[in-house]
Amino acid sequence: RAMEHSSCLLQFHEDGFLVLEHFFTAEECDSMRSQIERIVEGMEVPPHCRTQFSTKEDEQLQAQGSSDYFLTSGDKIRFFFEKGVLDEKGNFLVPKERSISKIGHALHAYDPVFKQITHSPKVQELGRALGLERPVVVQSMYIFKVHSRPVAVTPHQDATFLHTEPLGRVLGFWIALEDARPENGCLQFIPGSHTAGVSRRMVRAPPGTLPCVRFEGSEAAYDDSRFVALPTGRGGLILIHGEVVHKSDLNSSESSRQAFTFHVMDAKGTSWSKENWLQPTPELPFPPLYT
Repeated sequence: RAMEHSSCLLQFHEDGFLVLEHFFTAEECDSMRSQIERIVEGMEVPPHCRTQFSTKEDEQLQAQGSSDYFLTSGDKIRFFFEKGVLDEKGNFLVPKERSISKIGHALHAYDPVFKQITHSPKVQELGRALGLERPVVVQSMYIFKVHSRPVAVTPHQDATFLHTEPLGRVLGFWIALEDARPENGCLQFIPGSHTAGVSRRMVRAPPGTLPCVRFEGSEAAYDDSRFVALPTGRGGLILIHGEVVHKSDLNSSESSRQAFTFHVMDAKGTSWSKENWLQPTPELPFPPLYT
C-alpha cells in the first residue's frame, strides 16, 4: 500500500487532483444518503425564504437575512435552495428533496454519520500519507446536483473562498455518492493548474453592507479544451488541491449527482484569512482531523 500511495501522491502533486476509486463502500454511501433524506425530511424553511416582497425595505431585509444566513452557516447545518423552487410564502413548487442545491457547512461536526465519515480511519491514514501534520476540518457540504435544475459550476479555485497564508494548505475531499459521469456533471480539472497562485479572492464586506461578500482580483479566462473530465464511481474520492482549477458542467441526465465534500487545512504554520467568509467560532473552532 505504501508503494501504491507514493506513486499516487506523486501524481497528486503533479496534477493537483487525484481520484481514488472505491475509497468508500456502497454501505457508507447509502448511510450518507439515507441520513440526508432524514435531515431534509425534518427541514424547516428559513424565514428569509418566506418574506413576501412588498417594499424596497423588505427586499433589503430579505437580502440581509439571506446573507446573514450564509455568513453564519460555518458552525450550523443549513439549507441552500435552487432558484425558483419556493414561492414567496416559502412553499415548495417542486418536491422538497429536489429543491435544495446544498446543505452546509458543519455536517462534519454536528451530524454523527458525516462526522464518522470525515474522521474515518482511512481518511486519517490518507492525511498522514499526504504529510498533513495538523489538519483541521474547516467546512463540509452535501451537494445534490439534481437534473431538473441544470446548474453549472463555473471554473474556480477553492482557495478563492478559503484563503490561507501561505497558500497550498487547503485540501478538498470530494466523495461521489452516485456514479459521477460527464452527462450528470462530473468534476473537470485543468491538470497542473495549482501552481500559479490564485487570481481572485472572495472577501467579507464590512458588517451590515450588501452584498455581504465581494470579489477582489478577476477570474482568469480558462481555455475549455484544457479541462479533463474525471468520471468517478460511487464511493470514489477525489482529492482537490486548494489552487487547482476545476468546474462541473450542467447535469443533462435523468439522475442526480449527489456528493459529500469537506475541506481540510494543515494548521501547522498556517494562518486562516480573517477576510474569508467562513470563520471559526467559539462554539466550533475548526476540529482536528486526527482523533
